[in-house]
Amino acid sequence: MSWRATVLTLFPEMFPGPLGASLPGKALEKGVWLMETLDIREFARNKHRSVDDTPFGGGAGMVMRPDVVDAALGAVADRPGPVIYLSPRGRKLDQAMARDLADGPGVTLLCGRYEGVDQRVIDSRRIVEVSLGDFVLSGGEPAAMALIDACVRLLPGAMGSEESLDEESFERGLLEYPHYTRPQAWIDHEGVERVVPEVLTSGHHEKVRQWRRAEAERITAERRPDLWSAYVAAGEEDGN
Repeated sequence: MSWRATVLTLFPEMFPGPLGASLPGKALEKGVWLMETLDIREFARNKHRSVDDTPFGGGAGMVMRPDVVDAALGAVADRPGPVIYLSPRGRKLDQAMARDLADGPGVTLLCGRYEGVDQRVIDSRRIVEVSLGDFVLSGGEPAAMALIDACVRLLPGAMGSEESLDEESFERGLLEYPHYTRPQAWIDHEGVERVVPEVLTSGHHEKVRQWRRAEAERITAERRPDLWSAYVAAGEEDGN
């Protein structure tokens, strides 16, 4: 069966959006994965189709009602995979999580708006909260797109070269090494000649591999000390 992404949103017209183009779009056309969007507003219970209300305890903004959200979730309760609420409070999305989700049958994504979703429905449905990072978006839709994209590209048949997945950032606990292409010598906007590292044009595959690993390690140590520490610790545990 194809991997399935089910998205609950107040703005279904936002999808597939970028997911309908390039790699995920081609994979969608081929049936590698499926997308379903559900308009939360369809489950509103009054004539005004209200999906939100003022927060108890006061404060700015509005909160999405638990009865409306729960009814929407109930309509897709049979969809495969976990239910995830995109929220700044959640666990940060990383490559390991994307791979775990991609290895499963699919995912249901709840996109919040306003000040968020009533906590009771999150607790009742045992929803997993996931965040893209320490910043706030206007809604969960962009985050849902990013999560889906991260998963889709890992699905069998989505990418032309499975080998390229193994070399990407985070796959081995390191950031990716630099890339170069033609022309071999290039004059930049300041008139400086910039040449591709000689090892990459040597034809010596083992030296290229060693250079790439060394560059990945250098960049990770410089830019992401948290990843570097974890990488070093893992190596020590393995006896390397």
